[in-house]
Amino acid sequence: MKVQVVTLFPEMFDGVFGSSMLWKAAKGGLVDYSCINLRDFGLGPRKQVDDTPYGGGDGMVLMIEPLTRAVEHAKAEDPNAAVLLMTPRGSTWVQSKAKAYADVGKGLIIICGRYEGYDERITALVDEQISIGNYVLTGGEIPAMTVVDSVVRLIPGVLGGETSAEIESFVQDDASVEAPQYTRPEVFDGQQVPAVLLSGHHADIDKWRAEHVRRAHEQ
Repeated sequence: MKVQVVTLFPEMFDGVFGSSMLWKAAKGGLVDYSCINLRDFGLGPRKQVDDTPYGGGDGMVLMIEPLTRAVEHAKAEDPNAAVLLMTPRGSTWVQSKAKAYADVGKGLIIICGRYEGYDERITALVDEQISIGNYVLTGGEIPAMTVVDSVVRLIPGVLGGETSAEIESFVQDDASVEAPQYTRPEVFDGQQVPAVLLSGHHADIDKWRAEHVRRAHEQ
């Protein structure tokens, strides 16, 4: 899978793409990451990428021309890639969406908004607008990282154990939540691991976990 991120701050992705499972996926040849600096497609000698909004208002808006050029550049690299726009107005990102993109396996082009927004005309090039929640962030970079992480970890071979992704929280969006987990030591600061988890009786352990999942949904 080829993942291309259109951003004004490509350096933000160095640590994310170069660490943990995302790094492993790239090292194993399962994913190819690249960040496209929107500034490279800016206008004029100052590489302008934003301007004041028509109709007035605070802040600056990302211009249509640099955005279009950046997306066209990414499309030239991967013509069949899906184009996602990170925006508070998008549909909420859930596990089923991550799984759908992982299952399809085609590339992703992710546009990170900034400032007061973007010229609305860029949506003509977008396949889906995505939000990660009802709150405001400085830009679309952190949402883009969330999307990439949630998709890449579902690609076969990334997690190692192929059942790992299937037993974790939110396998079916919010229909499943993991039970509490414990590891050594058995007792810490007076807090003890539940006896059932030390019993070795798998049926009882499964029942205990199912009960905790049920309680979590009732809260």
